[in-house]
Parts: sequence; structure tokens; C-alpha cells
Amino acid sequence: MARLQERYQKEIRGKLAEKLGRKNPNSLPRLQKIVVNMGVGKALTDKNRMEQSAEQLSQIAGQKALICKAKIAVSGFRLREGNEIGCKVTLRGRRMYEFLDRLVSIALPRIRDFRGINPKSFDGNGNYTMGLSEQLVFPEIDPDKATFTQGMDITFVTSTRNDDEARELLRFLRHAVPGREITARSQQPGIRNQWLLTRWTDF
Repeated sequence: MARLQERYQKEIRGKLAEKLGRKNPNSLPRLQKIVVNMGVGKALTDKNRMEQSAEQLSQIAGQKALICKAKIAVSGFRLREGNEIGCKVTLRGRRMYEFLDRLVSIALPRIRDFRGINPKSFDGNGNYTMGLSEQLVFPEIDPDKATFTQGMDITFVTSTRNDDEARELLRFLRHAVPGREITARSQQPGIRNQWLLTRWTDF
């Protein structure tokens, strides 16, 4: 069992029930899956770009990436039906919690001048989406071997359709999505360009 998953079951679920005033644990919001996707538009002119992006996404997620093909043709973008234009992974269970733990404890602090992420990126149905501009913030990717930078979108899908309940869930997870004003520059010797998450405040 992943560290964060065990913590959710033993600690966070009880606190969340108390916060929401519920006695039935099955009625509590929970994280169902995390979807990570890369839109690789340059694969239309460089076929190796898609292969490398899918391989890197598989390394990051610890699960083989699925290559997505265009369902319709768009002449303005020189896009034909069936062209490979992206890749994605859908994480559940242990791998989902492990990815979330690594994302917040390792990847986000490696972003240069990190100031947190947008607290308003909920979709109105209890799901949250954030974007990363490059894959190099994950330690699984060797920057010396990477020949390009590739952004990605990360979507947290919860069991509730209420944004406020989803926000409380992410707060109590502690290792979930941080708000905008929760960072402080590390004063530890030997640590450069690293930001530590210090407070879990508003989303």
C-alpha cells in the first residue's frame, strides 16, 4: 500500500468525516483516478517526438502510456483522422497515490520560482486540472538525454460533484494540490532553486 493511501485510510478519512459532518464513510469524497495526458502536436511533423513522449510519460507514471489518435480531420491544422496527436495514462489505486505523492513532494518543488498553482481550476463537478510546462521536473527523466521539453495536463477525478467537497479532500490529503501562497524558499545549505511546501491554505 502506498504511503499516502495508508495515511488517507488511517487519518485523513476520519478528519474529513468530522469536517463534513458525516458518519457514513462511503458518502465521503475520495480520489478515484488521476489522468495525465500530453498533447504532442509536433508529432505530425516529427514521428520520433510521439515515441519519445510516450516513453517518458510511461517512466513518469510507472505505467505504459496509451497513444491517442485524432477522431476527426482538421484541414487548418493539417490534421487527418487517425493521426497520432497525444498520449495519456490513467492511474488508480496504489499507483495513483504514489504518483500524487511524488508530484507534490518532489516534482512541484523542483519548478523554478514555484509559487503554487491556480486554486480556481476546478471544473464545477469536483475535478481539478493543473498543467506542467515541462516533463523535466520529474526525477525519472534524465535532462542530459532529453532532446525537447514537453508539457502535460494532470486531472484529479474525485467521487463528488461538489467543488467544495473536492477542495476539502485535497486539503486533507496534505500531499495533494497546493494553493498559490504556500511556498517558502529553503534556507538549508546545499539546496538551490528548491521550494518547500510550508502551509496548506486556500485553494
